[in-house]
Amino acid sequence: MNITLPKTRRRPLVLVAIAALIASGAGYVAIANRPTPSVISASPAPVATVSALGRLEPDGELIQVFAPTSLEGARVERLHVTHGQRIRKGDLIAVLDSYQRRQAALKEAQEQVRVAQAQLRQVEAGAKSGQIRAQKRVVDRQRVELQTETTAQAATIARLTAELQNAELEDQRYQALYQEGVVSASLRDAKQLTVDTVRQQLTEARVNLSRIQLSRQQQVSEAQANLDQIAEVRPVDVNVARSQVAKAQAAVARAQADLDLATVRSPQAGQVLKIHARPGELVGNQGMISLGQTERMVAVAEVYELDLSRIRVGQTATVISKNNAFPEVLRGQVREVGLEISKQDVLNTDPAAQFDARVVEVKVRLDSASSRRVAGLTNLTVQVSIDVKS
Repeated sequence: MNITLPKTRRRPLVLVAIAALIASGAGYVAIANRPTPSVISASPAPVATVSALGRLEPDGELIQVFAPTSLEGARVERLHVTHGQRIRKGDLIAVLDSYQRRQAALKEAQEQVRVAQAQLRQVEAGAKSGQIRAQKRVVDRQRVELQTETTAQAATIARLTAELQNAELEDQRYQALYQEGVVSASLRDAKQLTVDTVRQQLTEARVNLSRIQLSRQQQVSEAQANLDQIAEVRPVDVNVARSQVAKAQAAVARAQADLDLATVRSPQAGQVLKIHARPGELVGNQGMISLGQTERMVAVAEVYELDLSRIRVGQTATVISKNNAFPEVLRGQVREVGLEISKQDVLNTDPAAQFDARVVEVKVRLDSASSRRVAGLTNLTVQVSIDVKS
């Protein structure tokens, strides 16, 4: 049965409904503006660790050992290491194909040093005693010949002088006899001619004596000079011989340096992780071997730049394998915090991860037991957790 209210009674009911709605709205606003309890408004507690992806590598990083540079290229002749071998600093890694040729050049240079040193000793010792005695005999012979010829020529001059005196006396007598008419003019002239002839011979003899004395004296002087030269050790000759020795020694040093370029030695102690060039092959862009100090391993964690302020050297850290390469938990300490911010190298497989994140490399040195466990796992991807409260 439908009951129809009069219009005069409908209006108060509408007003009551409106008032009820207004009251309910005011109550909702009051509830919404009421303060939230303190438990809900409190910020979450700070995280005690910083986690980051990273990789394992030998302490001191992985190095590529190259052959010495050369214009003729580097081809391996003999290899002296094997994969996984531990070597010390300075150990021979390989010999290049240019070794034999450069070794022969070194021997030749060393022989030149010995020759130069022998010549220096010869110059410092002077001439042989036999040469000196022979030259002395030459000097004595020249002096004897000078004396002999001088004496003989002097005798000739004395004889001619006496003959000239006799010829002049004879000429004077014949001049007197000619004036008295006893002898003829031709006989007188003959005596005069004899005087002139003897006088000319005497003049020539004196000239010859001077020539003999000058010539023989010059020969004696030259022989004496040769003797002095043979017996003398001149400083200039010694200096020249010493210079030749120094030059030969410099050639040896250069040949030794060239020979060193034909061998490859280890720049540090470590383990041979990989061989890139074997006998008969040229050394390429990867070098000859990869070498690392695997007895001390580090985990290089790529920490987000936002967490960098919480990282300190000396903080403890744990390392686990992302792909179960080892089951143990490795332990270590933060040894170095990088100074350069770069892009992330170790990519996260999480689809929600930031692939363009900016990170800093933090190196965690593993303890001895952990290092031995992962010595053969260079470049393995790991998860590093750093205790930022330690």
